[in-house]
Amino acid sequence: MAVKIRLTRMGAKRKPIYRIVAADSQGKRDGRFLEIVGTYDPNQNPAAVNVKADVLGKWLASGAQCTDTVASLLKARGLLSAAAE
Repeated sequence: MAVKIRLTRMGAKRKPIYRIVAADSQGKRDGRFLEIVGTYDPNQNPAAVNVKADVLGKWLASGAQCTDTVASLLKARGLLSAAAE
């Protein structure tokens, strides 16, 4: 089972809030996930990204890969280096 760290959409119509989750790469976008890593709220100015650094580190150490979107969010916050990707 390949694990990806990706976004899961939540919230109301036209007001999305995303969870950053560790999930099986073959699963549905909003389907089952293994663990919640953090949240992303694009509705705030500037967009709010909250991440549990210890949980993120655990998943990255176990071989999980970030999607391009999540990687760019984490790099902007300084939580992911180019070498970790």
